[in-house]
Amino acid sequence: MTALTLQLPPNLKLTDEEFEQIVAVNKDLRLELTAEGKLVIMAPTGGETGNRNFDLLGQLWFWNSQNNLGKAFDSSTGFKLPNGATRSPDASWVKMERWDALTPQQRKKYLPLCPDFAVELVSETDDVEDTQVKMQEYLANGLLLGWLINPKDKVVVIYRSNQAPEVLQSPISLSGEDVLPGFILNLQPIFG
Repeated sequence: MTALTLQLPPNLKLTDEEFEQIVAVNKDLRLELTAEGKLVIMAPTGGETGNRNFDLLGQLWFWNSQNNLGKAFDSSTGFKLPNGATRSPDASWVKMERWDALTPQQRKKYLPLCPDFAVELVSETDDVEDTQVKMQEYLANGLLLGWLINPKDKVVVIYRSNQAPEVLQSPISLSGEDVLPGFILNLQPIFG
């Protein structure tokens, strides 16, 4: 099953406030807005994917709490990308200097930037091609490092700024490279 996309009339462009109102009255739905103005309804994940997400976030949180180089976010955080899309990666991180540059009001709403680092963990309800397109969108909007993790096939695609994606088959771990210095994601609990 893929995410459901709700088509809006081509001449209707939702403002940030209108999108926030739609999200507010549909609290049981996880919504994203594409740059083309389409509403995407994300399906909930199953137990295995939820547990994998939790493990991924726990490892990122632990590294971030030890290094304090930025702010880490879960999948409920919306990012208002420069292209106009509002996206919510499964896990993400922003350098501290970029976080500090945001006003207190900006921090309370969808963050008006692209994360420096983002992870998309492919679940049973995700379409891999749609997720690849999302990762390319992050890159086009300023992402420095991204990981698309497909536990079913034990494949990871690494996205780096100004480079072709790198595909890894059954890696044991991933390095945060120079974006997340010293961060090593252990993939064994995620691949199961």
